[in-house]
Amino acid sequence: MNIMARIAKPEDLGLDPARLSNITNYFQSYVDREKIAGFSTLISRHGEIAHFETAGQRDRERALPMEKDTIFRIYSMTKPITSLALMMLYEEGHFQLTHPVSRYIPEFKELKVWAGGTAEKYETKPCEREMTIRDLLTHTSGLTYGFMYEHPVDELYRKAGIEGANTVGLTLKETVQALANIPLLFSPGSHWNYSVATDVCGYLVEVLSGRPLDEFLASRIFAPLGMNDTGFFVPKDKLDRFATNYFRDPRTGKSGIMDMGDETSSYASPPRFLSGGGGLTSTIADYWRFCQMLLNGGELEDVRLCSPKTIEFMTMNHLPGGQTMKQMSISAFSELAAEGAGFGLGFQVLLDPAESQAIGSVGNFSWGGAASTYFWIDPEEDLIAIFMTQLYPSSTYPLRPQLQQLVYGAVIE
Repeated sequence: MNIMARIAKPEDLGLDPARLSNITNYFQSYVDREKIAGFSTLISRHGEIAHFETAGQRDRERALPMEKDTIFRIYSMTKPITSLALMMLYEEGHFQLTHPVSRYIPEFKELKVWAGGTAEKYETKPCEREMTIRDLLTHTSGLTYGFMYEHPVDELYRKAGIEGANTVGLTLKETVQALANIPLLFSPGSHWNYSVATDVCGYLVEVLSGRPLDEFLASRIFAPLGMNDTGFFVPKDKLDRFATNYFRDPRTGKSGIMDMGDETSSYASPPRFLSGGGGLTSTIADYWRFCQMLLNGGELEDVRLCSPKTIEFMTMNHLPGGQTMKQMSISAFSELAAEGAGFGLGFQVLLDPAESQAIGSVGNFSWGGAASTYFWIDPEEDLIAIFMTQLYPSSTYPLRPQLQQLVYGAVIE
């Protein structure tokens, strides 16, 4: 079904239309001050769209307007999709969460943990236990990201050419093989650290299914859900809808161009590296279909991808002892704030709204992307909110908690 056919009156969904209009008005101020070029917002409740608005431009230099079918780099909003793909294989009996990763990736059998030194000369020690598949899905694997610039292990990633979604010159298999030769930041299960773990999950999808990750996602998730504009690159006939990606210039406080939304973009052709952790592009309408499927318990418009019990299982806190991300984190970086939140199998899960200092419901699950994209799903309120823009990094402005304030301020029943 076309998403526009799902638009309903906000008041019929328990939302105040005047208060919903605050969303566009508020973020328009970001556009007016040239902090972002443009944005798109979508709010749905009870399976119907209450708010779907765009403002500003998808390309400021060419004066191209932001439109409802604009294509965005969703970066780490790829992670929930890859995590679901792996759990679909779990439903089919391909693995157990407790299985060591080395059972499917033999190179991971001899992983070591950093024990001191420098990136040029370092020592390692044995892992306290092997890395499991659950460790990958929960970011407790001991892996990291090269862009952290916090530890010598991050530098080893950069030297190996492992740059997350920006990795070039390596295939997914070659990237995983290279990771096997770099020490872990910590012994699996002992800490939480944002990392390339979901890229390894993407490789597990390939190993377990016998299919390339892009083919698996396209045939098992995108085609069944009607996510026709989602993929690892933007085809030539869709490039005119592709947004330019900006970054904030710390010298001027204004945004500069990071990647054009045209044929010069690295997303204009199929990539060598299929990043299950951050490589997808999508539209806000496509991503809403994915979110609505999750909120429906694995089904959308008579198409079922997985069981409601699997979604329930994925969106509970899987951190050891019921800990929060804050309690387990050793990194200053996460796409979302770590206070009051646990982590499930591919999603952050809200445990304590008061501790998080952001309005929401216990059980909300969510994630965001490096170019300031964001979504959350609130099962208690039967509500979905999605924000799309293209500004790197996502920590530049507090767009996400501000969106939460505005959306929940419109809930009146």
